[in-house]
Amino acid sequence: MDAPKKMSLVQLTFIVAVNMMGSGIIMLPTNMAQVGAISLLSWIVTAVGSMAIAYGFAQAGIFNQRPGGMAAYAEDAYGKDGYFQVFFLYFLSLAIGNVAIATSAVGYLATFIPWLSSAPIATCIGVIALLWLTTVANFGGPSLTGRLGSITVWGVILPVGLLSFAGWFWFKGDVFREAWNPQGLSLGGGMSSSIALTLWAFLGMESAAQNSAAVENPKRDVPLACLFGTLGAAVIYVLSTTVIQGIVPNAELAKSTGPFGLAFAHMFNPTVGTIVMGLAVLACLGSLLGWQFTIAQTGKSAADERMFPAFFAKVNKLGAPIAGMIVLGVVQTLLALSTISPTLSEQFSALVNLAVVTNVVPYIVALSALMVMMKAGKVAQGTYRLNVVIGLVAMLYSVFALYASGMEAVMGGMLVMGVAYVIWGFIAPRFMPGTAAPAAQSARV
Repeated sequence: MDAPKKMSLVQLTFIVAVNMMGSGIIMLPTNMAQVGAISLLSWIVTAVGSMAIAYGFAQAGIFNQRPGGMAAYAEDAYGKDGYFQVFFLYFLSLAIGNVAIATSAVGYLATFIPWLSSAPIATCIGVIALLWLTTVANFGGPSLTGRLGSITVWGVILPVGLLSFAGWFWFKGDVFREAWNPQGLSLGGGMSSSIALTLWAFLGMESAAQNSAAVENPKRDVPLACLFGTLGAAVIYVLSTTVIQGIVPNAELAKSTGPFGLAFAHMFNPTVGTIVMGLAVLACLGSLLGWQFTIAQTGKSAADERMFPAFFAKVNKLGAPIAGMIVLGVVQTLLALSTISPTLSEQFSALVNLAVVTNVVPYIVALSALMVMMKAGKVAQGTYRLNVVIGLVAMLYSVFALYASGMEAVMGGMLVMGVAYVIWGFIAPRFMPGTAAPAAQSARV
């Protein structure tokens, strides 16, 4: 029987770009407009840093192909405790990201149900309702989730892609000039003003190397696809958030709960804007549906490895880890309540900053393990030096992203790390030498 056909470089690059874009872009113009168009300079720093991170993970994925992704990379240098710390922080960042996606969806849904943006508590109720709707929808297993996600993601990609290139016909230089620097920031202040927001749009690039087994020539194609995919997404991000600043007046954009719908309403008419709003809602719901299942599966994998409570490993007949999903639904509900803010954009910004902190700490830990992997793999000196330089750029950028996220978000991230160490203290004895590991087996409920 013929071997199954594997992905080409072009196909893998496309998958990387689509996975990254998702719903991460659709509220960014509003938050960046609150700083001014000078915040667009943040893309320069973020694009370079993100490509360095993507390259580092692509290299790590070549040397270490064990399940666990970043956590497995960290284990090479820091052992099981490193695995757990990276897993736990990344796991929490996914939960925070889900609340941010739900917040984006509510912003666009408010066009059809104005009550959702009438008061902070109304917005919070809407966010919590969407979180539980997508949680319960996942009880049916992964097949429906995957099909819906692959279709609904185009609700964001098509309007954003169209705006990036066709929107320039409606671009007005005077509108852009008035939006440039309303707060009188310095050049350095403008470049660092939205680092956390722009990095949020790139989160997910660390998953690119996970497809290495399905690629024709992984040693060549995985690093290239990571770089090209990240660069492709960067081009769309920069073009779309720049052109929208020259279409919609800054004051109007900064108050919008659905910036891309507003842009299309300015370009064409309110009906087209409303259609784009509807597509964005569907895209967010599809993205949220997929991420809810992904985070539950991540918890299940950790439980199978004895890194998490055993009930996270229990699945129903359709393969859905329902107990874990319910617990995660409660956690995300608490996150939504704890980040409730006077405006939807403020809540989104607070969530993004916290998600970035809990994401880039695992980035730093996992990337720092690349040197150990390369030494163990006895790579050529030239390759070692190149990877060290790029890895250092990625780690320094990640440290800067922590700083740019603000004191409140960093404090929240450190609290999460403190909780992680408390939990690890109870789990660590399971991995002492001589401790037998029970056969990993999912229980059926």
